[in-house]
Amino acid sequence: MAKTEERDRRDRDDEDDDDKKAKAPAKGGGKKVLLIASGAMLLLVASILGTFLITRMLAGGHAASSAATGTAPVQPAPKPKLAPTQPRNTKQELYLALDPPFVVNFQGQNAMHFLQVTIEVMAHEPAAIKDVKEYMPHIRNNLVMLLSNQSSADLSTLAGKEKVRTEALAEIQKILQQETGSPQVYAVYFTSFVMQ
Repeated sequence: MAKTEERDRRDRDDEDDDDKKAKAPAKGGGKKVLLIASGAMLLLVASILGTFLITRMLAGGHAASSAATGTAPVQPAPKPKLAPTQPRNTKQELYLALDPPFVVNFQGQNAMHFLQVTIEVMAHEPAAIKDVKEYMPHIRNNLVMLLSNQSSADLSTLAGKEKVRTEALAEIQKILQQETGSPQVYAVYFTSFVMQ
C-alpha cells in the first residue's frame, strides 16, 4: 500500500509539474501580447500626434508647433512687389448693335456665296451712339457695299476677316467725321459671322 501511495503521489507531482509547464508558457505569451499591444498603442499615439502637428503647420500654426518642437518658425517668402499698372481706361465703353444683321451675296470662284454678319460698334460718349443711330442708313449702305465687294477666299481666313473689320471701322469713322466733325467710334466687332 505504501508503494501505491508513493506512486499516486509521484503521479500527482508529475501532473502538477505538467500543469506548471503548461501554465508557464501561457504567462510568457501574455507578456508578449501585452508588449505588442502597448507598442501598437504607442505607434497610434505617435501617428495622431504627428498628424496633429502637420495639420497645424499647414493651417498656419507655425509658431505654436515650432515652440512645441523647439525649432525656429519658418518665415513665409515675401510677396513680390508688382510694378504699378497703368490705370484702366476710365472712359465708359458704350456698344450699339447695327441691327438687323447684314446679309449680302457675292460671287465666289464657282458659285454665289452669302454672308450674314452681326456688327456692333463701340464709342465712349452717349452722343456718339446717338449720331450712329442718326446716320444709320448712310452707315448701313456703305457697309453693305463694302461687304458685298469681298471675295470668299479673303473672308475664309482670319486675316481677311480682320481686314474687313478694320475697313468697316474706317468707313463708319469716315461717315461720322464728314457728318459731325469727329470719328466718335473707336471699335467695330463682328459678333456673328456666317458665310455660305
